[in-house]
Amino acid sequence: MWKSGFRWIALIVGTMIGAGYASGRELWQFFGPDSSLAILLFALMFTVSCYSLMHMSYAQKSKHYVPVLEKVVGRTFVRIYDVMIIIYLFTTTVIMLAGSGASFEAFHQSYRLGVVVMVICLVFSFFWNVQGIVKVTSILFPLLLSGLALLLFTFLYDQRIDLLDGVTDMDNWMAAFPFTALNVLPLLAVIGAVGYKIESRAEIGIASIGSGVVLGSLSFLYNRSLVHIESEVLVYEIPLFAILKDYPYAMLLLMAVILWAAIFTTAVTGTLGLAVRFQDNLQQPLWVTAFLLIALMLPLTSIGFSTLIEHLYPLYGILNLYVLISLLLYPIFLHLK
Repeated sequence: MWKSGFRWIALIVGTMIGAGYASGRELWQFFGPDSSLAILLFALMFTVSCYSLMHMSYAQKSKHYVPVLEKVVGRTFVRIYDVMIIIYLFTTTVIMLAGSGASFEAFHQSYRLGVVVMVICLVFSFFWNVQGIVKVTSILFPLLLSGLALLLFTFLYDQRIDLLDGVTDMDNWMAAFPFTALNVLPLLAVIGAVGYKIESRAEIGIASIGSGVVLGSLSFLYNRSLVHIESEVLVYEIPLFAILKDYPYAMLLLMAVILWAAIFTTAVTGTLGLAVRFQDNLQQPLWVTAFLLIALMLPLTSIGFSTLIEHLYPLYGILNLYVLISLLLYPIFLHLK
């Protein structure tokens, strides 16, 4: 039970901590100063949303997200949101590919090389189907979480930043809603693809609470660090490197590897959501479906990492508010039945 619960935490957090989040760009886009309450609200809403999605997927033993999506938005809107999810997963994975290019560029390597390396790793990972994807995220999760947490704690300690300073500032609390809404859509796609592998309701409880606590705590630490270097964040396409600028090169290299791993986990889960959606239509092995989808994404990677996040993420955050509200209300209606 506990082992399975932690496996789902790894999948959920791995889906969430992608190029946008791990780089700090996504957090800064929505939060920044005066956001302590916003981050708390995000953690609570994310926990409830995870519970709702996992409960629906478990009940239906789903193998892709459409049955779960119909449960969330109803038959009237299912086709509209199906198209939205396809576009979202497609563009988000493009952002991950661009993020890989940007991370290579930070070390004076070719942007295109970073994209190609990501493509090869993505296609290779799909040879082991869904079980392999879950295993990959489980292996990478400790690296992502421990590496990012260690850096943030080190930076906060070195800079003598008081975590409680400004903790009562609540002016930006509304940002919690579009930020949570933005991140529940990929979760719907990914959890919907593995519903048939969830074995008990106990796993759902462990995974939901654990994911909310991990992401809420990490978001708070990360945001406090970025607020401290607010004047420098705008200069860097990847704000994480603004935190790292005064640290030894070895630390920068280590965090670049962790950032790339975070990009990879979100790229692979996003591609998974798309691949299982279209596998029945294409009647091809999962890795072939994934390869065809990634090939369609490649031309869009030239747009740029921060540009994609700046324009697409806020838009999706607003459009997905209906999905978020449905997920937050689901436990109430479930209890009333």
